[in-house]
Amino acid sequence: MRTAAGSRRHGVGFWMIAFAFLVAMAFSTVPTPLYPLYMARDGFSTFMVTIVFAVYAVGVVISLLLAGHVSDWVGRKKILLPALALEVLAAVLFLTGSSLPVLLVARLVTGLGVGMITATATAHLHELHVAHRPGASGQRFEVVSTAANIGGLGVGPLITGFLAQYVHAPLRTPYLVFIALLLVSIVALARTPETVEERLVKPAYRPQRISTDHGDRSGYIAATAAGFASFAVFGLFTSIAPGFVASALHHPSRALAGATVFAVFGAAALAQTLASRLSARAKMVLGLVAQAGGVLALVAGMYATDLAAFLIGGVVAGIGAGVLFKAAVGTVVAMAAPAKRGEALAGLFLISYLGLIIPAVGIGVATRSVTATTAMTWFTGVLLVVLAGVAALSRSHRSR
Repeated sequence: MRTAAGSRRHGVGFWMIAFAFLVAMAFSTVPTPLYPLYMARDGFSTFMVTIVFAVYAVGVVISLLLAGHVSDWVGRKKILLPALALEVLAAVLFLTGSSLPVLLVARLVTGLGVGMITATATAHLHELHVAHRPGASGQRFEVVSTAANIGGLGVGPLITGFLAQYVHAPLRTPYLVFIALLLVSIVALARTPETVEERLVKPAYRPQRISTDHGDRSGYIAATAAGFASFAVFGLFTSIAPGFVASALHHPSRALAGATVFAVFGAAALAQTLASRLSARAKMVLGLVAQAGGVLALVAGMYATDLAAFLIGGVVAGIGAGVLFKAAVGTVVAMAAPAKRGEALAGLFLISYLGLIIPAVGIGVATRSVTATTAMTWFTGVLLVVLAGVAALSRSHRSR
């Protein structure tokens, strides 16, 4: 029987891991409001910014495939500690220079660390919650893990935007602050109980397998397409939206750029939490409608050069993306066999992170020939087609 002291240690550890998870995800979006500064100082184009961003997403995908499942064998802390160390290394690289090769390497290292952290920290949080409150509802775990993950992505630009706007050395100070926070996170993690006993005989290593053979194929494809569409919106706001606000909408404030990204991710995290009790079908419908309406309002704001309309569209699109992704995860978990659940979720995350890469790079390429507003119009058209496909496949899945 677990002692009261042991239970308290797991309870404290739960909040320590939540803090470390939040800091790591926040650090991954630190450069977002700084991209316009890099563009102005070093002559980067929007296209190059999207390449820098895409390298980060590639790092996440590689890490998910190669290391996302290894903590099941060796323990959570043995993956989380080196992952946080990679984030510290990335911050140091950002401090050493702002040339394009350095930025590319720093973003790749960031992505490798985040890919190791996302699934592992989520699993660690769940296990600490169960150990601290056996038999209790999982609602606390769901709310905290969502806030740390999606909310953290919004907190990073918010902190960085205000530091870059009001503190000296905007391209250095945010990284110094997050190095300190990451080091505190490492200390906190080291004092957290382990929840997985390392296997003495480990299975033969293999990369995470990806398959669509999980119950109803059309339902699984619909879920992965929903993940792709959701992350396309997230990718837009963590790569090139600050540049749009500064150039197309003529609002160069770095604090505003950070607050814009925070509003989108904050809305997504809050909507995911509030939608917990909705049925899977209601989540899917709400996500599809909100995301479609949001991107249309966002583009309308760009044509009218209306910041308020752009922000409202971004928040509504963030709500839709958050709820739609939650519905996608719920669909995959429900349809996959327990022995293949990790494999099914790995496939969902892989396709979702491709949604971070492909649309953002596509917009970056398009802006070399057309205006940002025209590129966003094309993006919206393609996204609406994807959302319509998700709706059709989901309807087919329900009918079966």
